[in-house]
Amino acid sequence: MGRSVETGALWQAELRARGYRLTPQRQLVLEAVGELGHATPEEISSAVRRTASGVNISTVYRTLELLEELGLVRHTHLSHGAPTYSVAGNNDHVHLVCRDCDAVEEASTELVADLVQRLAQEKGFTVDVGHVALFGRCRSCSQA
Repeated sequence: MGRSVETGALWQAELRARGYRLTPQRQLVLEAVGELGHATPEEISSAVRRTASGVNISTVYRTLELLEELGLVRHTHLSHGAPTYSVAGNNDHVHLVCRDCDAVEEASTELVADLVQRLAQEKGFTVDVGHVALFGRCRSCSQA
């Protein structure tokens, strides 16, 4: 799922607009998040170290924190472990997490739109749909 030149220019423009540079470490972290999809900081760190072995995990954590503050990445808790990160964008989705095989599938937010609306009406609660993870069994595991 490689990063396009256009996306790299957008990242650079966003960082500069907020007074930051697109350093090599930041670029590598952004690229790893984009290529891996939903990835933990440790998975991102491993991907970054394939290119730049000197980048340590604390640099990855600090970079992810900054990139999330800037709205370039977002995190979701898909298990009890570390959060997973993905590139932020207009493609909000719900995460479907299989408890048996750990597969993560994305589903349209339209599938939970009625629930989101009811929660707003009945409870005054606004759902951050990009952080929603539903746990269950995937089709393959259910059929097995």
